[in-house]
Amino acid sequence: MSAPVNVPPGAVEARHYERLEGNAVRCRLCPRECRLVEGAAGVCRTRRNVGGRLIYLYYGACSSVALDPVEKKPLYHFFPGHTILSLGSIGCNLQCAFCQNWQIAQSEAETVPLAPAEVVELAQERAGEGCIGVAYTYNEPLVGFEFVLDAARAVREAGLKNVLVTNGEINPEPFAELLPYVDALNIDVKGFTEDFYRELCRGRLAPVLRTVETAAARAHVELTNLLIPTKNDSPEEIQALVEWVAERLGPDVPLHFSRYFPQYRLDLPATPLVTLEKAAEIARQRLRYVYLGNVAELEGSDTRCPECGTTVIRRRGYAVRSLLRGRRCPACGFVLAVVVE
Repeated sequence: MSAPVNVPPGAVEARHYERLEGNAVRCRLCPRECRLVEGAAGVCRTRRNVGGRLIYLYYGACSSVALDPVEKKPLYHFFPGHTILSLGSIGCNLQCAFCQNWQIAQSEAETVPLAPAEVVELAQERAGEGCIGVAYTYNEPLVGFEFVLDAARAVREAGLKNVLVTNGEINPEPFAELLPYVDALNIDVKGFTEDFYRELCRGRLAPVLRTVETAAARAHVELTNLLIPTKNDSPEEIQALVEWVAERLGPDVPLHFSRYFPQYRLDLPATPLVTLEKAAEIARQRLRYVYLGNVAELEGSDTRCPECGTTVIRRRGYAVRSLLRGRRCPACGFVLAVVVE
């Protein structure tokens, strides 16, 4: 029997790792597969080699709690008009130069302890405000795999929904363990070239695409693409992304193009409105549901019937009015790809 590990308070042994010679370990949670000597932490900052065991340091450490509209995730086709309890922790396995939540993803932040049972209680307490369940979001939730898995199980047992807002950088084995408890995901496809991921995110595109395909076969999926001037906003790259979505996932997967603003370590001008309009024009040639986010100046948030063009869900900011009859267009009866129950 192995000697017990002196685990720091609020920490647990990781589920997916390999023990190596010389008290080293290799993390198997994400495609980085960090090799860690004793005392070293992974790129995500959440996992450390303690005595030859990989320890997740922030189990239940919650940096952010909010009741958000589901549209804020963004999820436009999953219980539109409802709210969801949104939780954030610490850490990320990417190092995006344009990180929008760098204060918790790339640095330390104050946290409060939260147990899976308390997560369920908090969500149930907000049921009267339209809360459908729990979203794991703000930082990269998958670096908190052990807590997210336990919380998602408890949330599912309580009859509530689980949502992941993720960068998709996870290995197939842990993802297969978690996915049965997940109802919906918004996955960031941050660019559509390996060069973009390597230079601006310190990650890889291929694992993200694999995650998207796996998730879309089991749960509701929407995609977000933050358009950054001169980096991932060429018509050719947008076209390549759209073609991949249409051919590998189908035309019903919602695609959100989001406007970039200077943030963290990347100081470029905000995305021109014309770029967003062009992206939407390209995408609508192949996809039925295309949205524009982070941009109040353009009308890109409403859901229209792909068959007759009738506006069936109106959005003004996070104020939502659905005209659907169940999932059907009130004008022509077309069944839209929207989860409403």
